[in-house]
Amino acid sequence: MEVRFWGVRGSIASPGPSTASVGGNTSCVEVRCGDQKFVLDAGTGIRGLGNAWMQEGPVDATLLLSHLHWDHIQGLPFFVPLYLPTTALAVIGASGGKLDLPSALAAQMRTPLFPIAADEVPSRVSYQHLAAGETITRGDVTIKTQKLAHPGGGVTAFRIEHGGRSVVYATDTEHYECVNPKLLALAKDADVLIYDSQYTPQEYRGEHGPSKVGWGHSTYEAGAALAEAAEVSAYYLFHHDPGRDDEGVAVVERLAQDRFHDAYAAREGESIQLLPEERDARAA
Repeated sequence: MEVRFWGVRGSIASPGPSTASVGGNTSCVEVRCGDQKFVLDAGTGIRGLGNAWMQEGPVDATLLLSHLHWDHIQGLPFFVPLYLPTTALAVIGASGGKLDLPSALAAQMRTPLFPIAADEVPSRVSYQHLAAGETITRGDVTIKTQKLAHPGGGVTAFRIEHGGRSVVYATDTEHYECVNPKLLALAKDADVLIYDSQYTPQEYRGEHGPSKVGWGHSTYEAGAALAEAAEVSAYYLFHHDPGRDDEGVAVVERLAQDRFHDAYAAREGESIQLLPEERDARAA
């Protein structure tokens, strides 16, 4: 398996010199399982992913959507393979609200918001609605899911398993007073845990600005507690606050490492190789 980060920022894209090292694109993570391609969320980072895939030939991939908030879907209209008839894209996610999955994605491409309508693209796009806790099989890949807390209908966390390795993606979720038992079960013994770590505990409690309780995001402290309880090999802090610069992310990373040794801030362009003969995640 290979994991590559294309967008690691939360809420809104934040490009500029102060975020250039970590990256300013919103959520998008590529997971390759053998010759199968998966994408976790379609934030602005999916634009770069699409450009890279264009160099490899026809695209056949599965897009797993954690939820339908704009920062997780806004890159899809700029995903170049979407406009090629040779592309096959299976979109999987929960509806989470009044609109079903295809209707929600089409809404951001309607006039006057975008010049090309979703039903005008020539690619072969299919949709699959997820039920809470459903397990999906795609060839030799198993995808386990769990519904978690987030405003506006909840969010889906994913566990992708292939060849004895596993990656868990749990973004835009708010922690409890204790480790969420459903998420703990999903993340147990995972090789890689990618977890929403947008706030520091002080920011979450409102010691520096308004309280973030109820906003649907978590902290590095809660992420480290989950990583330890689940006995994961590596914990990647994800969904960085758009107002946090590179230096600030590095500070949060060090604080997380004080609580869980193998904690790392997710950075755009970074890849993680999971080799069958090794247990440890290797970052490149």
